[in-house]
Amino acid sequence: MGLPMKIRAAAKDDVVEVKVLMNHVMETGLRKDGSGALVPALFINEVTAKLNDKVVMQAQWGQAVSKNPFLAFKVKGGKPGDKVSVTWTDISGDSRTDEATVS
Repeated sequence: MGLPMKIRAAAKDDVVEVKVLMNHVMETGLRKDGSGALVPALFINEVTAKLNDKVVMQAQWGQAVSKNPFLAFKVKGGKPGDKVSVTWTDISGDSRTDEATVS
């Protein structure tokens, strides 16, 4: 399982701004190690975000996303005390889910 994510969610009026920092190596499969061998590809390919168990954002990513990706988005209909959860899955099948409370 991947390392913990840092999730911040803040409500203003009826809009929740969510910021997520994901810990992941995000290898493209094109980089070579010190001995010249290719480092196998390993990157996040699916991200899903939920607000109170309702899916509010889904994304499919590819190799061109940087190491430890940062994601930010806004969603209407949230308020302080709501729960935001973010789940990612990488191409090896490893996944991570973390959540935060909207402030």
